[in-house]
Amino acid sequence: MESRLPCSGCGAELRVGGRFCPRCGAAQQRTCVGCGKPVELEDRFCAGCGAPLATAAAPAHAAPPALAPEGERTQLTVLFADVQGSMEVQERLDPEEWAGIMGRFVGILAEGVRRFGGTIDKFTGDGIMALFGAPVAQEDHARRACHAALHLSRAIADYADDLRRQQGLELHVRLGLNSGEVVVGRVGEDDLRLDPTALGHPVGLAQRMESLAEPETTYLTESTARLVEGWFHLTDLGPRRVKGVRAPIRIFRLEGAAPRVSGTRPRAALSAAPLVGRGRR
Repeated sequence: MESRLPCSGCGAELRVGGRFCPRCGAAQQRTCVGCGKPVELEDRFCAGCGAPLATAAAPAHAAPPALAPEGERTQLTVLFADVQGSMEVQERLDPEEWAGIMGRFVGILAEGVRRFGGTIDKFTGDGIMALFGAPVAQEDHARRACHAALHLSRAIADYADDLRRQQGLELHVRLGLNSGEVVVGRVGEDDLRLDPTALGHPVGLAQRMESLAEPETTYLTESTARLVEGWFHLTDLGPRRVKGVRAPIRIFRLEGAAPRVSGTRPRAALSAAPLVGRGRR
């Protein structure tokens, strides 16, 4: 069987006779390794020196092509939730006991996320990563995530009380939110292809918010705060240095839902728009 050459752009296997990559669309240019003259992709021998072109594949020392994600850009809000000090709790428990506690914990998280239209992206070992706004687009993804965070805080607090009474265990949970543009899709190729996930800096920043949060609180970035302003009570914690981010990030703590007017819009939103044509004559 004739060997096929890799695309010079993405590394995908080229079709015989093809002049453009079927995956990335890059135009292909092939040269003879013997004399360096340009040759056609379908040529088997170099017209300049007669050397067989089967050896004209990429050199052995070339780096393997990167496995690029196949997905789409989208705006969404990422939620992280985890157990603070989970290693210390696990040390005191039998693995089966810990598995039972986490099974119930993740069940509570999953129910709360789905209640507000979110999707569980992955289990992180002692918590979850959830997406609001993907795979189904939601214009109000940030508000949904905040409502979910408030619901989860209450539900987990009840579960923590039960664990304290029944087993003498302290379960402290923290949550983090961030909104922004990410790529949602699968990563890898063939047998290395992983489940769809969200990729991008906003994901890491949401996890940073969770790691900075105090126990039983939810921290969110200014990006999310702008999207929910007037809908929720937020405490401005000011700018902070965050690992992996060059400039300080302004952080907010989620306190609760804001009172509504007429059952649909928050009070702050009703007075946000300026009056037009009301100047003095």
